[in-house]
Amino acid sequence: MLDLVLSGGEVVDGLGGPPVAADVGVAGDRVVAVGDLAGEAAGLRIDVTGRTVIPGIVDLHSHSDLTLLSDGRARSKVRQGVTTELVGNCGLGPFPLTDRTAQVVREGVAFIDMDPAVAWDWRDLTGFAAALAAARPALNVAVLVGHVPLRILAAPDNTSTLTQGELDRLLAALDVALEQGAVGFSTGLMYPPAMSADRAELVAIGRVVARHDRLFAIHARNYSDHLVPAVEEALSVAEETGCRLQFSHLAVAGRRNWGAVARALELVDRARSRGVDVGVDIYPYLAGSANLSQLLPGWAQEGGVDGIVDRLTDPATRRRILAELPEVMVHGWDEIEVSDTTPTVPDVLGETVEAIGHAWGVHPAEAALDLILQTRNNVSMVAYGRSEQDLDAVLAHPAASIGSDGLALDPDGPTGAGRPHPRSYGTYPRLLGPFVRDGRLTFERAVQMSTSLPAARIGLADRGRVAVGAAADLAVVDRAGLVDTATYTAPAAFPRGVGHVVVAGQVVVRDGEQDDGVRPGRVLVASATADAL
Repeated sequence: MLDLVLSGGEVVDGLGGPPVAADVGVAGDRVVAVGDLAGEAAGLRIDVTGRTVIPGIVDLHSHSDLTLLSDGRARSKVRQGVTTELVGNCGLGPFPLTDRTAQVVREGVAFIDMDPAVAWDWRDLTGFAAALAAARPALNVAVLVGHVPLRILAAPDNTSTLTQGELDRLLAALDVALEQGAVGFSTGLMYPPAMSADRAELVAIGRVVARHDRLFAIHARNYSDHLVPAVEEALSVAEETGCRLQFSHLAVAGRRNWGAVARALELVDRARSRGVDVGVDIYPYLAGSANLSQLLPGWAQEGGVDGIVDRLTDPATRRRILAELPEVMVHGWDEIEVSDTTPTVPDVLGETVEAIGHAWGVHPAEAALDLILQTRNNVSMVAYGRSEQDLDAVLAHPAASIGSDGLALDPDGPTGAGRPHPRSYGTYPRLLGPFVRDGRLTFERAVQMSTSLPAARIGLADRGRVAVGAAADLAVVDRAGLVDTATYTAPAAFPRGVGHVVVAGQVVVRDGEQDDGVRPGRVLVASATADAL
């Protein structure tokens, strides 16, 4: 007898094929039949007539490392149909640590650490994976090892180019994390101290990643005036080392830079024609989100929180920052909204920096520096000003996958504070619903970009598809009624049209309601011997 049958619907397999009328049968945690199962006995049969069964979504670019420890239900992601997340992106993971470096790392990743009650009581991936498993996640989690904690571990007092001894320590720690099961490495070259890495450091890292046949994910040095050189650097590292490269959230900021994404994609095409294994990812919005301090000149961000605070409290250095800001700013202050502050700054949530400056009686640039200083660099922004044409260019590219760049959030708990980017609640319904209905891509292609393509980038051979033998991670959606309801002003809103979600053969969401007691997710670690999951 089958454990579960989804009957009467159509199936989109995640591989780009057209819809087919078929039932899906599950036994244990595997899909065991796709076809006419009307006569088969089942422990649970759910009628999905008029609905579409798709593979569970694989979020290639997530920052839920710590929010999953706060609340393993992963409500904002599961309700979208996400069944697997890749955490540790942008170099911001929470391991490896020592007693000495733990606090520095925690400060460096503060904007993804939303619940102070989460105890950082691990030191390596093995301990972190155990903490994730103990949180009983409702979805599966794969993990990248981040450049920021690796660099702090190897050289806690060095924010410039590493010595050979420091680089050797970094590579040894990287090797350990990959042996422990990290599916790859990520860097964030706009975040201190990873921003101080030179090309030689990246090449040395790329060689270790390639030796393990894992993923090298890169948040590049620049997504504005110097996007094209940043893409060139990333591609050159991949070509020299042979590592599998994932270029994160390929977009460009600032109207003056619109069109640069098309030039970047031309470079990607040329590299792929030479045999470089490179993919890109994007989310379907025209605004990004990060620390407000990302707007500062690069040198002003060095040294982490203490370095930033010291510079902003020194009058001469502060004047230098203010003088240089117009040169590096590609946004208007009216395009930058405050999405969260810790500690809370009154009357700034959801306001533009321009409006805050007006309310405080200072220039917006002064207001921005004051916000960073008051919160010790724990203030997040939503930054507008991207191009529809650039977004469509990435969506149309064969190497593109979807990654939300969001977090698994609980709107009623500690991680529900602030006014986060709506991508945490609406990325995939937005893509599969309105974007498909607007003709920007087909439903089959949108599903493929959200399932089998990201699964392949990570190395998840048995996920991201509806097929016999595949993991029973599934979602059932109403194509006509699928819509994201999360907005920039009210982001903590679940989508409509996601009826059922199945993880490891267990029904986590039924008829649009999540069963909080069903938490079958697993921590997916790569085998140290077979490089398989």
